[in-house]
Amino acid sequence: MLRRRREGEAGHNVLLEGKMRDTPRSPTISTQLQQIAQQASDHPAMVFTTLAHRIDVDFLREAYRRVRKDAAAGVDAVTAKDYADELDANLHRLHERLRSGRYQAPPVKRVWLEKADGSRRPIGIPVFEDKIVQRAVVMLMGAVYEEDFYECSYGFRPGRSSHEALKTLRAQCMSGRIGWIIDADISSYFDTIEHGALRAMIQKRINDGGLLRLIGKWLNAGISEAGEITHTHAGTPQGGVASPLLANIYLHHVLDTWYEQEIKPRLRGRSFLIRFADDFIIGCELEEDARRVMAVLPKRFARFGLRIHTAKTQLLQFGKPGRAERRATFDFLGFTHYWGRSRGGHWIVKRKTSRKRLRRTLKQYWQWCREHRHLRFKEQHRKLSMKLRGYYQYYGIRGNYKMLEVLYEEVERAWRYWLSRRGGKHGMSWERYEQLRRLFPLPRPRIVHRV
Repeated sequence: MLRRRREGEAGHNVLLEGKMRDTPRSPTISTQLQQIAQQASDHPAMVFTTLAHRIDVDFLREAYRRVRKDAAAGVDAVTAKDYADELDANLHRLHERLRSGRYQAPPVKRVWLEKADGSRRPIGIPVFEDKIVQRAVVMLMGAVYEEDFYECSYGFRPGRSSHEALKTLRAQCMSGRIGWIIDADISSYFDTIEHGALRAMIQKRINDGGLLRLIGKWLNAGISEAGEITHTHAGTPQGGVASPLLANIYLHHVLDTWYEQEIKPRLRGRSFLIRFADDFIIGCELEEDARRVMAVLPKRFARFGLRIHTAKTQLLQFGKPGRAERRATFDFLGFTHYWGRSRGGHWIVKRKTSRKRLRRTLKQYWQWCREHRHLRFKEQHRKLSMKLRGYYQYYGIRGNYKMLEVLYEEVERAWRYWLSRRGGKHGMSWERYEQLRRLFPLPRPRIVHRV
């Protein structure tokens, strides 16, 4: 079986839930997971049939430690703090229900997030206890699948990040003689994953009845919205702890394995695939290869109930431009990728914040300043500073400083405008704003990622 093992770099442990640590890490649990991973690595064709029994009280306690404690509560309104008040008793009762098969997955609360194009994206919020069980299952299954996933997959994996994907994409385009890019988009991916196909995929590697039953309960738990519960026969709710892993498993079979084992060996020129969750880019050296892949992609995805969005999927020429060539661009992971001249006059691939992302972010800042304009000035400054630092942490890559400056200037303008719109004696003049701005300046743009 052709596989690519993960070679994570130290210092890049991102996208893992569990920012708040309440108990020490369990060396016993870590050893168990390492043993499972070693088995999966040594025996790539092995089917694991006995994993669920490892979920005991200590395992659940470690899962609790890794779950985020600051997320919103589910349909039962129980927060992490509420659950921690009687943590040991709650974990023992949870384990007993799991062991006896009496555990039932509660419905997932649905909320909506606005997208850049004006549409809305549904997000699911499981109850806190369900997050613990999902994290425990993800720990077990992840130990197996991290040995199977290919190097082209970057999303929602320990030791991997979006910036690593961006770095690899740039290196491939510049050094791999890549001339054509397939910028693909999957329509409503998380809502169209077929449950039966997902279960069959998992059973090829993990055929443990206890884990499969839990996954089935989560997929069929239903969605709670405005007091009504609906059930679906496809999809996995975005926002659930187990959803990223299940989504990765699905595309690992649908796309990654298919590309690495069937497509790439048949191409005449060089090629690469980079995938972050459901966003992926395929690069080809030759136009003939790119058009062949472009033609078979919709058919491959249709076999598994998925649809390639034809209007958003494009094939474009992206080789090093000549003097008269039009310079094509494409967006990936929030950045627009394009060819430009370096300071030394050489052609290089540059990145800047995509216009769509920038417009969406500016709209969010404008709305925030409007809704929170009556907070104390120091509190507004503190929260806006946190937001800007977080933005720089992601978008602060080399070559993107000008776009960071655009955001910084627009945020200052929005903040000043809405402070001046406060009614009565709380309104702020331009002179007063300038005085406070010198005492409490917003953090200036900075480059965080040099490569």
